[in-house]
Parts: sequence; structure tokens; C-alpha cells
Amino acid sequence: MRAKRPLREPVRDAPGPPLKNYITPAGLQRLKDEHRFLLNRERPAVTQVVAWAASNGDRSENADYLYGKRRLRQIDSRIRFLTKRIDAAELIDPAAPRTGAAGARVFFGATVTYRDGDGRQHVVRIVGVDEVDLKRRYVSWRSPLACALMKAAPGDSVLLHAPAGTERLEIVSVEYAPIPMDPFKEPSGAESAPKRHAAR
Repeated sequence: MRAKRPLREPVRDAPGPPLKNYITPAGLQRLKDEHRFLLNRERPAVTQVVAWAASNGDRSENADYLYGKRRLRQIDSRIRFLTKRIDAAELIDPAAPRTGAAGARVFFGATVTYRDGDGRQHVVRIVGVDEVDLKRRYVSWRSPLACALMKAAPGDSVLLHAPAGTERLEIVSVEYAPIPMDPFKEPSGAESAPKRHAAR
């Protein structure tokens, strides 16, 4: 049996009352697509492999069986996690019209241009915990940077408190527009993926 790509570790909330799971429409769709894939395709495929391996004798020394059972536990854990995240989702569309101060200040879904202490400009988009993409400068609304920027308007200065120290940032612009998200893609090593047969 070929090695499978490990499932991503779930994002865990800190102890205490549950936090709101703000998320964009595209981000929520990606979670739903992954949930549907695991529940309807990947889990049934792995269950078949486990049943086949179990029929091959001694389970205690059956690598396929042991691996399959471990993979099922990972899948079930991820399904439970996704179910909770989807159920707790509070959908916010960054492209929805905003009036007055709500359209000029930084809230969830904002695209923010700011200037750091060295005068360099940066652009970040404030997204949900499940949508973070540091390469694209998508930061969680719960991150220190987003917390520092929240409710600020162009021309405001805010303090960013980070492990490396405190830095003053100046807000240049705030806008609300659609935030592109990569859709969920079926992992190439998935058990349910079409198998390629070697040429004879």
C-alpha cells in the first residue's frame, strides 16, 4: 500500500468559552467540500481497505490493517473537527456593501494597506482561522497583527505588540472586496483517488 499524505492538524481553540468562527463564503465552501470528500469518498474507500486487510489473517502483524485503522481514526477526527467548524461558522462576505464607519474601518474581511516603522508598505487581508495563507498575506482575525489593526481607519497609527517587540503601524487604506481562496483539492495520495496501473 502506498504512503498517504497525512491529514492537516486541526486548529484548536484555547480553553474557555468557544470563539466565533468568522469565515468568508469561499472559505466555508472549502471546509464543506473537504468534509463531503472525507465522509462520502475517502472514509468508505479506507473502510474497504481495512475490511480486505482484516480478512488476511493475524491483525496484530498485518501492516495494511494497522495502517488502515490509524488512517480511519485520523479521518474521523478530521470529520468531527470540520463538522464543529462548519456548525460554528459565522459567514461574513468581504464584498458585501458597507456604509459609514463600517466601510472605512478595519474589521473582518478587510484588505488593509499599512506602513511599518521603516516606512515600507504592506497589504494584508483579514480572514478566518481556517483561511490563513501567509504566502498571500491572509492573516487570521485573531492574530496579533489583525488585533492591532482592528477598528483603525486610514491615517490612524496603531501599536503592534509581537514577540519581537512593539512596532508602530500607520494605516494607509482600508477596502472591502472579494478575497480569492483556493478551492479544496483532493489529495493525490487519497485512497479514493483513481489508481494508475503500471504499463505492462
